[in-house]
Amino acid sequence: MQNQSPRKNIPAQHDRMQSTTLVWIVTPLLAFGAAFPLIRAAAHGEALTPWIIPLILSLGFAALVWLLKAATLPAASIGFLVCMILSQRREVWIGLRPHPVQHSALAALIALFVLTFLATRFGRLKKESRKLAERRSGRRAPQIVANLGVAALCGSAGWHSGCIAALAEAAADTVSSEVGQAIGGQVWLVTTWRRVAPGTDGGISVAGTGAGILGAALVAVIATMHHALWPDAAVIFFAACAGLFFDSILGATVEKYGWLGNDLVNFSATCFAATIGFAAVLLRDKIF
Repeated sequence: MQNQSPRKNIPAQHDRMQSTTLVWIVTPLLAFGAAFPLIRAAAHGEALTPWIIPLILSLGFAALVWLLKAATLPAASIGFLVCMILSQRREVWIGLRPHPVQHSALAALIALFVLTFLATRFGRLKKESRKLAERRSGRRAPQIVANLGVAALCGSAGWHSGCIAALAEAAADTVSSEVGQAIGGQVWLVTTWRRVAPGTDGGISVAGTGAGILGAALVAVIATMHHALWPDAAVIFFAACAGLFFDSILGATVEKYGWLGNDLVNFSATCFAATIGFAAVLLRDKIF
């Protein structure tokens, strides 16, 4: 969503319970997705050397994220699992036919990290004065799961278009929120288009929305550049933008009424974007 309210409408206990449950459900799946290729290779007597580079890259990525205080240590540990999954070369499923992956999803993950890192620090003093800034200790484990969990699960399954769409939506969501809060300007509620105060759940601004759309485009282009799936860049971009607006709609409804916390809203939005991205490519493949 474009703006995150400093005051949550959901009771704090329910919010923590939802976030904790999300972490406990998704994290074991991420661990399995990261370890399964290695276990399968060992069981078949295959060399494990192809996984040395992803392992080193993932350790370095998690360490960098933690040292930069972009995430807490538990969150960086989950980031390690995500990076292990997305940095491996896998078969990509287009329709019912597997196609070889020329590049992993690591480029998209790096692009997302750079964009969100810069956006979070953009106008930090102004956001802190309005109590809208991200904590200086970095993102927590539930936030990492909410924003990257769907992409990693899609990556494990070989659903590359869904994976990139989820990453592009996560980048768009964070960039739109952070830039929109820093620049300010008029804010409208996405469901009624009435003027609302900055920080209102489901509120969108011109600056925030424009920045989010640009962020989604950058991730989609970088992820598909020199890739077998480069024709799908437009589909992935559309799916990410749809997920961005779906996130705002959820913010103006279920989050506003205190039914869902921000982590579940973000997780749902990335799932929505991934579903549209994968389904669109599947439909196109069946038609053409």
